[in-house]
Amino acid sequence: MSRRDELEALSSQELHDRAVKRAEKHLDVKFLWGLMKLVPAAEAAAGQIEQADFEITHWSGQVADTFRDDDAALSDALRPVYLDYLEQHPDA
Repeated sequence: MSRRDELEALSSQELHDRAVKRAEKHLDVKFLWGLMKLVPAAEAAAGQIEQADFEITHWSGQVADTFRDDDAALSDALRPVYLDYLEQHPDA
């Protein structure tokens, strides 16, 4: 089984947890900043238009959503980002 196949078998929330934990551990600010910038678009893709509009003007919400893992729809929308990141960093 390939690394990608192993990662694909995980839930979106597990992928989020692993990616964010790895980024925090290695102080990967570039990944976290990029993830934070994607949050409003991911929320819009998940059907959370009002939340996306709010977070465009309130950056603190974007920061919170970058690190929390209690929004399954947001985690699902960001799943490809987590998969790519974890595939590039096998130590996660």
